[in-house]
Amino acid sequence: MRLPINIDELLNGRAVEGERIEYKTGWNPDAIYRTICAFANDFDETGGGYIVIGVKEENGRALRPVVGIDTNKIEPIEKEMVGYNNLMRPYYQPRLYIEEADGKTILVIKVSAGERRPYKVPDFVTAKQKTYNYYIRYNSSSIVPKAEYERELLDLANRTPFDDRGNDQITLNDISPLLLHDYLVKVKSSLAEMPLTDNMESVLEQMDLLEPVPEGWRIKNVAAMMFCERPDRFFKQAQVDIVLFPEGREKNPNNLIEVEPIKGSVPMMIEKTLSYLRTNVVKKQILKPKDDEHSDKFFNYPFQALEEAVVNSLYHRDWTIREPVEITIEPDRISILSFSGPDHTIPMEAVRKGKSLRSRRYRNRRLGEFLKELDLTEGRATGIPTIQDELQANGSPQATVETDEERTYFLIDIPCHPEFISERVVLNKDFIKDFIKDFIKENSSQLSERQGKILLMIADDNTLTSQKISQKTKVSQRTVLKDLKVLQTLGILIREDGRKEGHWEIVMQ
Repeated sequence: MRLPINIDELLNGRAVEGERIEYKTGWNPDAIYRTICAFANDFDETGGGYIVIGVKEENGRALRPVVGIDTNKIEPIEKEMVGYNNLMRPYYQPRLYIEEADGKTILVIKVSAGERRPYKVPDFVTAKQKTYNYYIRYNSSSIVPKAEYERELLDLANRTPFDDRGNDQITLNDISPLLLHDYLVKVKSSLAEMPLTDNMESVLEQMDLLEPVPEGWRIKNVAAMMFCERPDRFFKQAQVDIVLFPEGREKNPNNLIEVEPIKGSVPMMIEKTLSYLRTNVVKKQILKPKDDEHSDKFFNYPFQALEEAVVNSLYHRDWTIREPVEITIEPDRISILSFSGPDHTIPMEAVRKGKSLRSRRYRNRRLGEFLKELDLTEGRATGIPTIQDELQANGSPQATVETDEERTYFLIDIPCHPEFISERVVLNKDFIKDFIKDFIKENSSQLSERQGKILLMIADDNTLTSQKISQKTKVSQRTVLKDLKVLQTLGILIREDGRKEGHWEIVMQ
């Protein structure tokens, strides 16, 4: 079997948080099985963990080069694990991988969150007399939960997060080999070497993306979220809607522009949404103060703040709710709305302060694992602090966070830098031209080719008079006036501030 992530990324602590990795110099089944039990119980719902055998650690970090393990001991260890797995109540089987690092052989035990938790294990699996206990992770240790923690652990029984559940509707044909291979290459997994056409089921099984059922297996929801080109076929409204209010929602709610919904796998939605914001929204300004050789550079919206907010909206959304992630752009802010809201373990006061929303319950733990391996999220409640830090460094006001008492939604408002705030959103010319081209195509039966060209001319320069348009199109001014009247009747064009001193406005609704 091949490890789904790159071994060096694992040892360097980049792919997985430190508290989800435990290093062992040698094979010590008593301690190792207590940790297996703790990871399988996944008390904090962070996705289980890894036990790496043949590696010394110092302050929670792997020491390189690794010490390795005697290859002659691997087969006996595999046989012992079969017996120890049977000691867990209920039965649990972790995955064992044989890996190479620094020229040495090491073992990696991957422990996913168990589907039949909570689990118990003997305190000492090698002892003749066995005393069973539950185990959970506390920081970087495996401990026996007491009182309140034990009750909470028992409450987790049969509570598998939605993204980690099997789905009867998803088939192997729904998983894109291109998206899956692209991911495996990016995370430097050796699984990328396997031809997916013939080995799709095996690869998904090794990535723990198949849920065992009596009749065989079911593909887990997170596989469709990550590697399906149209996951909205299984999760309704799995999309990002972008709406622009050039004059502001309150000032003129009827003047709005709806961008075509962004769909696709979660990484695709993130990439397309950020690409749109980077191209059409983010702007830079440089000020040169007097008597100072240095320049001040700042943005209307720091891109990394937007990146964190977009990723969080898709990572933490409730995929069972049929509502899209909605991004609203106004002259003074960008608002990102997702459903449902922050977990009830987060105090409402923390939500109102909008600083650090730390939860012990992650809604989509497996999705978070994949996004972290792609460096799209850090996890561990760092999203909001990063947004606030980026805004502060840019000289922008702090973002505000809103939800209701029932935690049905999560709304973050990211304010525009004061130097950029105007009475209306300034739209990118390429965006306006694309909108006009779509309008021309949809209204081809009512528009002449010349009228379409006039619209595109006005998109380039909205101060053009009928006389100048006449000169450019080489037709009479009277004909141009008729063309402009047609465009105004169709509602795509209006004249602001009079015939002589005014300008044209493209109406985008």
